[in-house]
Amino acid sequence: MVAVSERVEIDAPVGAVFDHMDDPHNQSEISPSITDIRDVEQDETGKSLAFTYEMAGMPLDGRLETRIYEPEERIVFEMDGTLSGTITWEFEPTDGGTRVTYEAEYDLPAGVLETVVRPFAERYNERELRTTLENLKTRVETA
Repeated sequence: MVAVSERVEIDAPVGAVFDHMDDPHNQSEISPSITDIRDVEQDETGKSLAFTYEMAGMPLDGRLETRIYEPEERIVFEMDGTLSGTITWEFEPTDGGTRVTYEAEYDLPAGVLETVVRPFAERYNERELRTTLENLKTRVETA
C-alpha cells in the first residue's frame, strides 16, 4: 500500500475552504493529474463520482464514494478501480484561516508493478499532493 500525506495553511475561513473542496469539479482544477471528473451523484450520505487520474502518462480510471462526511471537518472517500484505497480531506480552523490535510492510501494494480513503481509513485504523489494543496490555497485565497 502506498500512503502519502500533506498539509497546508490557507488564509481563508474553514467554511469557504470546505465548500470549495465539497464540489468535486474543483478537484480537477487544483489536482494536475486528475484529467476528468464525471458522473457526479449526490444523496443523503455524500457524493459518488468517476474520475481519471494520470500517473506517468498512464490514465487510471476509478470511482470515489463518500464514506464519511462531516461538514467543515472531514470528507473520506473510498476509491475503487485501477487504484483502490481511501482519500481523506481534513479541515481545521486556525487563527483566521484553515489547516487542510490531504491523505491518500492506495494499492497499485499488481504486485510486481508495486515493487517496481512504488518508490516512483510515492515521490510522484507527494509532489502531487503538495501541488494540489498549493493550488487550493491560491484559488481560495484569491476568490
